[in-house]
Amino acid sequence: MNLLPNKRFLDLHATLIDHLANIARLVDYRNFPSLCDAGIFRWLNGVFASVGATEGSIWLLDQEKEHLVIAYNSGPNAEKLLGFKQPLSRGLLGTVFATEQGLVENKVYQNAQHDHQLNRMLRQTTYAMIVVPFYFLNERRGVISCVQLVDIFMEPSEAISAEMNPSGFTGNDVTVLKDAAAILRELVDFRLLQTTVGWNPL
Repeated sequence: MNLLPNKRFLDLHATLIDHLANIARLVDYRNFPSLCDAGIFRWLNGVFASVGATEGSIWLLDQEKEHLVIAYNSGPNAEKLLGFKQPLSRGLLGTVFATEQGLVENKVYQNAQHDHQLNRMLRQTTYAMIVVPFYFLNERRGVISCVQLVDIFMEPSEAISAEMNPSGFTGNDVTVLKDAAAILRELVDFRLLQTTVGWNPL
């Protein structure tokens, strides 16, 4: 099987890349779900469950490059959370986006860098969190996170009782989420390319 680029298409390469870049700039939290069918989200939910997460989210950089915005959430408050914005300048999500380094942390609610805005809104506490950078079309576009939650809001100075304590995440769990982010990148890239060339498989 010859997997080298077909020479007939080489002259179109620059035009195609430019068009894809223009499309990518239009992707936001409102239209991102249209790039992933229900099967992709079921698979992603399975990944979140496999590492013991209560739920997970896809956050996209907004057009102004000032906030990360929830474009997908797997939990029961998904409709309420869609479009929720967190400033890049605040919290661990922004740190992961800026450094492009994955993070896994237990007892994260006690970390001074953790942003509690979402927890206060939902009256929950984030006990553990994994965050990894998310790319598509060769650029950093956001982050993917998953969390273990306690269904009561607790201040950083408080201790979660042993019976409420989730199991926490491990270093292997962050590897699993990084792998999932890489697979999702390929799927989104393919969907955008498929749309660009007008290929609609049966």
